[in-house]
Amino acid sequence: MTSPFRSSIATISISGTLAEKLNAIAAAGYQAVEIFENDLLSAPQSAVEIGAMCRDLGLDVAMLQPFRDYEGLPAEQRARAEERMRRKFAVMEDLGTDLVLLCSNCSPHAAGDRDTLLSDLSRIAGIAGEHGKRIAYEALAWGAHVNDHRDAWSLVRDVNHPALGLTLDSFHSLSRNIPNASIGDIWPDKLFIVQWADAPRLQMDLLNWSRHFRCMPGQGDFALDEFAAQLLRIGYDGYWSLEIFNDRFRAGSASQVARDGLRGLKVLHDGASRALGRTPEMPAAIAPMGVEFIEFAASHAEAEEFTGIFKALGFERTGRHRSKQVERWQQGGINLVINSEPEGLAHSFDMVHGGSVCAIGLAVPDQSAAIARAEALDIPRFSQSVAPDEWQIPAVRGVGGSLFYLVDAATDADMWAQEFPGSAAPGATGLTRVDHIAQTMQYEEMLSWLLYYTALFDFAKTPQLEISDPMGIVYSQAVESRNAAKPVRFTLNGSMAANALSTRFLHNYFGAGVQHIAFACDDIFAVAARAKAAGLPFLAIGPNYYEDLEARFGLEPALVARLAEHNILYDRDDAGEYFQFYSRAVAKRIFFEVVQRRGYDAYGATNASIRLNAQAAHRDPVQF
Repeated sequence: MTSPFRSSIATISISGTLAEKLNAIAAAGYQAVEIFENDLLSAPQSAVEIGAMCRDLGLDVAMLQPFRDYEGLPAEQRARAEERMRRKFAVMEDLGTDLVLLCSNCSPHAAGDRDTLLSDLSRIAGIAGEHGKRIAYEALAWGAHVNDHRDAWSLVRDVNHPALGLTLDSFHSLSRNIPNASIGDIWPDKLFIVQWADAPRLQMDLLNWSRHFRCMPGQGDFALDEFAAQLLRIGYDGYWSLEIFNDRFRAGSASQVARDGLRGLKVLHDGASRALGRTPEMPAAIAPMGVEFIEFAASHAEAEEFTGIFKALGFERTGRHRSKQVERWQQGGINLVINSEPEGLAHSFDMVHGGSVCAIGLAVPDQSAAIARAEALDIPRFSQSVAPDEWQIPAVRGVGGSLFYLVDAATDADMWAQEFPGSAAPGATGLTRVDHIAQTMQYEEMLSWLLYYTALFDFAKTPQLEISDPMGIVYSQAVESRNAAKPVRFTLNGSMAANALSTRFLHNYFGAGVQHIAFACDDIFAVAARAKAAGLPFLAIGPNYYEDLEARFGLEPALVARLAEHNILYDRDDAGEYFQFYSRAVAKRIFFEVVQRRGYDAYGATNASIRLNAQAAHRDPVQF
């Protein structure tokens, strides 16, 4: 499919040698690359060889960058800078590009009067024109005299030389809260390139914020959609190029970061096109209607462990697959599936990870559109052989190699009836639905999976939280359905601490995956009492927590006593109350949570450190 925009990425954005970066960029599907000067200087290949390598990989060289400290310098220093620029023109010729990035001057020796800046920019534009080259002038957010793209544009406009144009960088503009409407004043033929970066909103100096915390579109907090829509309004049709400075990315997988970047650009361009009422470039983000099922891969012995937990939580085995070693357990609107087949994905998953969640089924209103969007975003499909009369459910790869089955909401009842014929109806209901699913991953993976969820699904993201583990800090961030009911929620968790619970899970599990599942209920005390009578191995909470709870919230002693009796944790905010309790972990891998929400919309983050400390006390596996 032809791309609706011209994609590019700066080599500084990913890890590796320059040759490795170029191969990763080409493999991800970009059309062009910005060559960062330090990457070129440290490469063993010559500029001619790098240019040839780009052409062999099908990459255009969009730009050489950056050139620093020119306009406003004293005459002697400016002359030296002009000689450096002439040498860069020769390098650009070897690379096969005609464009170089000129950053606004940061030197304390630079003058800032407008006449000098205009004169110097006019002079360097003339030199560039003589060499058949172009200069893209950029306002650095921390520039000594030019730090606003409106000022940079006024200089470029008034010089009005064909070899001098403007660079727009979303970070430099949005970090300074420059109004997006100002883009409307820019002449599109003078906008030579646009560089993209998202970022979390942080209170710190602009230089360090830029150099360490930029991220891919969709991974941060900037209003990039509005910025992008303004560019489309003025008719900009040049490169959409990523320039990302991020320590995590430069230490991570070049191929994954490159793929994430292109995915973010696709979502950004599509969103901006939709905002202007133009023909969508892909189907809209998927709005799941709920969690249709959670599938556990388990050997027969592991299946017994899960069976013990399921029974204690009130689930009933309501059916068996008509031809496979697969069981269906139900309660309320929850379907849990235990797959003990001796071959296939579930078996392979169990061999690697042990008893665990291998797949999640999400009910969607339009399967075809969901798959088309996944394909447009380069999200891998999954398929395995099925019998001719078996129900076909399309699936895509998810966290840790697990699957998302995209279940047609209109035919889900028929699916269950065909695959699990004669299933009994579940009895009394205590648990009502899946509240949220918590996935643990390497800290370095979190931004990648955050983008995956918000790109594919119609999800909003919550602010990232830092949670105290006895052995370090755990970072947690939720993605959740945008509608008020929030039928689907995931929490993403990771830590850089070597011995934090999340890290120990990754080591024990051999990769990322589901670490716990939370079920919702309407009466947590009744559910807890039944679970206790049925032998659920509760996570025990110490008495000091409840003494503090009574004082902190002014709770009635009788309520606190009931909470303590059932190891129930409590939180409250201006919107309502939250009750939660946990099981012990099955085989040190996966544990279960029960929650009751009374107007409360968060996840009990204040209790997370209490839970982590309680879990740290347990090293022995659950026994039934």
